[in-house]
Amino acid sequence: MKRIVLFLLTNLAVMAVMSIVLSLLGVNRFLTANGLQLGTLMVFSLVVGFTGAIFSLLISKPMAKWSTGARVIDTPSNSTELWLVNTVKALSERAGIGMPEVAVYNGEPNAFATGAFKNSALVAVSTGLLEGMTKEEVEAVLGHEVAHIANGDMVTMTLIQGVVNTFVVFLARVVGYAIDKAVFRNGDNDRPGIGYMITVFVCEILFGIVASMIVAWFSRQREFRADAGSAQLLGNRQPMIHALARLGGMAPGELPKSMAASGISDKPGWGALFSTHPPMEERIAALQNMR
Repeated sequence: MKRIVLFLLTNLAVMAVMSIVLSLLGVNRFLTANGLQLGTLMVFSLVVGFTGAIFSLLISKPMAKWSTGARVIDTPSNSTELWLVNTVKALSERAGIGMPEVAVYNGEPNAFATGAFKNSALVAVSTGLLEGMTKEEVEAVLGHEVAHIANGDMVTMTLIQGVVNTFVVFLARVVGYAIDKAVFRNGDNDRPGIGYMITVFVCEILFGIVASMIVAWFSRQREFRADAGSAQLLGNRQPMIHALARLGGMAPGELPKSMAASGISDKPGWGALFSTHPPMEERIAALQNMR
């Protein structure tokens, strides 16, 4: 819970700072005596929407290490760590990307990949995953995470998040202006009324929920691609199928909110529409039907 709150507060802080900066620069002056200036509002929405997403991407590696307590393996201290580093190195070479940092963290079975750039990413696995799976299954999970990096999934998700953030900011203010003018009769000047502020606040929450569904849908699609990527890197789909089947019988370790979409598995959330990962059965079926 602490990690989730930290992620939310970080994003809120970025949004607040950007709003203040844009106010000082005059970029947010989209409410005028002549009505709503959509061009200025779109610039404001783009800057606010993408800044938070890009900032989250740029700090994803240090945030991931801090929030999970992951320890980067600089020098392997035992045979398991040596095998882990060598396996990630071999997979990354096959995928055509730079060697990621490899880390281990204490926790229930899970793994994740993160980082802003393909050639300087991070792959981390939990102690529960290493202890509860065979080496072949762990290799398949590592292939899944390396495939995420090779596919540029972190950047893609950032762009998608930036786009939906932009529309949330833009549409909330358009609706707020319309309601403030029609209901509260306060649309004849460039000073927003209480109706505008309340409506924008409510709309950002409602539109944000819809945006979360859209981002979660894209996240589910990329999981199928990463599963297929693992099968291709290993030249065999069975290890990934076995890994998913085993994970389906385990209690997957909960990841911080900021990294949930990067993990190998995910606990059921508020419903399928908000889940960042498809059901294990669907992922296994997709691999079995893969040509």
